[in-house]
Amino acid sequence: MASTQAASVLVASNRGPVSYALDETGALTAKRGGGGLVSGLSAIGPEAGALWVCSALGDGDREAVRRGVGEPGVRMLDIDADVHADAYNGIANSALWFVHHMLYQTPLEPVFGVDFRRQWAAYETYNHAFAAALAEEAAPGAAVLVQDYHLTLVPRMLRELRPDLRIGHFSHTPWAPPDYFRLLPDDIAAQVLGGILGADRAAFLTQRWADAFTDCCHAVLGPGIPSGTRIGVHGLGADADFLRERSHRPDVAERMAELREQIGTTADGKPRKTIVRVDRTELSKNIVRGLLAYRELLDDQPSWRERVVHVAFAYPSRQDLAVYRDYMTEVQRLAEEINSQYGTPGWTPVLLNLKDDFARSLAAYRLADVALVNPIRDGMNLVAKEMPVVSDDGCVLVLSREAGAYEELGEDAITVNPYDVSGTARALHEALTMPLDERAERTKRLAAAATALPPAQWFLDQLNALDA
Repeated sequence: MASTQAASVLVASNRGPVSYALDETGALTAKRGGGGLVSGLSAIGPEAGALWVCSALGDGDREAVRRGVGEPGVRMLDIDADVHADAYNGIANSALWFVHHMLYQTPLEPVFGVDFRRQWAAYETYNHAFAAALAEEAAPGAAVLVQDYHLTLVPRMLRELRPDLRIGHFSHTPWAPPDYFRLLPDDIAAQVLGGILGADRAAFLTQRWADAFTDCCHAVLGPGIPSGTRIGVHGLGADADFLRERSHRPDVAERMAELREQIGTTADGKPRKTIVRVDRTELSKNIVRGLLAYRELLDDQPSWRERVVHVAFAYPSRQDLAVYRDYMTEVQRLAEEINSQYGTPGWTPVLLNLKDDFARSLAAYRLADVALVNPIRDGMNLVAKEMPVVSDDGCVLVLSREAGAYEELGEDAITVNPYDVSGTARALHEALTMPLDERAERTKRLAAAATALPPAQWFLDQLNALDA
C-alpha cells in the first residue's frame, strides 16, 4: 500500500531497515537493522518526511506486506519471489557483483545465454517495481537516493516517470575497469550505465571507483558523460560513538573473556598474540588466501608457533548459491588442516567462527594485535575502519591495496597485494613484531581517518550535494 503522505526524501535499496520473521504460530516478529543509511535517515529527523522503499526478502517480509504490517517511514514491496530470485541471485549477485569484484574464472565463465536473458528480464521487472513505487510516493521535487548494483536501472526509469524529482545513485561496490566491465553483453553494459546516468548525480565510495565508472561510460557510450550527470565521491566512515559505546556493553565483556580463554597463554604465561579477521564468507573477501598466508607464517617463522592465534570470523553469506557454499567448505577444510598440522594440546592455531555474532566481533576487535583485511576487491571495507576505532591497545592493520579503504588508510597500514600469499605472510610477521609505540601511533591516526565521515554525515553530504 502507498503511504498517506507524499515523501520529500526517499531512499531505495534491496534490503530495508526492518525485516520480519514468521514463527510456527503464525506470529510476526520485527528485527531492526543498522548501517549508514539507517543512521543517515535518523539524522534528518522525522519532520523531513522521509520514506524508505525496499524489497520483501523472505516469507516473513512477504507475509507482513500481505497483512499490512509495517513501520512508519518504510514501504516494503512484495515482488514475486521468482522474479526477486532471478534479479537478486541471477543478475545482481552472480553477474554485476562478479564483474565489479573481478571474480570470474574467465576460461569457463561468464556464459551470457538464454538463462541470463531470462534473468535480466526479471531484473528489469524488479527495478521497474521500485521506480513505480518511488514515483507514486514522492512529493513534487523530492530527493530520491537509490542504492547500489541491485537498482542500477531505477534512476532512468524513475526519470521517465517523474522528471521533476532530484535523483541520486550511490554505488557501494567497486566499479570495474572498462576491459572487465565489457565482459557484459554490449547492450546490457549500456543499459546499466544508462540507467545510472538517469540520475542527477552518481556517487561512489572512492575516486578510483568514480573514475572507473566514467571510463566505462566513455568506452561503452562514447566521449563525455551523457545527460549531464554529476559524479561524486563519499567515503563512508565508521560510527565511532556507536562502536565505542556498544563495544563496552556486558555481552561484549563476556565474549572477550571466552575468547581470551580460547586463545590462551604462552609457556611463560603471557597472552598469545592475535591476528583477527571479521568477514562474511564472500568470495571477494579472500579468506582462503589469508589462511594460506597464516600457514606460511607458521612455516617460515616457527618461533610464532604456540605464540599466536588466528581468530577468523567467517560469517555465512549467500548460501543459496553453490559457489558460496563451496567456498565456505574450503575455508573450513583449510582451517581444520592448519589446526591438524600445527596444533598442540594447549594451542589451537586457528579459531574459526561461522555463526554471526556482532558482540563477539566487537570483542575480537578489542583484543586484536593485528587486523587482517585482504580482500581481492572491496568498495570500502568498514572492518578496516572499525578495528582501529575499537581496539583497546592498538592494532596493526594489514590491508589489501584493492580495498576502497586503502585510499584513506594505506599510509598507516601495512599494504599487501591480495594475491601474494608469501607477501601477506611477511606482512603478518612485520605486524606482529611492530614496536608497541609505533603501533599505538598508527592506530591513533587510522582511527582519526576512519571516522572522518561518519554515516550520518555521509548521508547528509549526499543529500546536500543533490540539492546543490
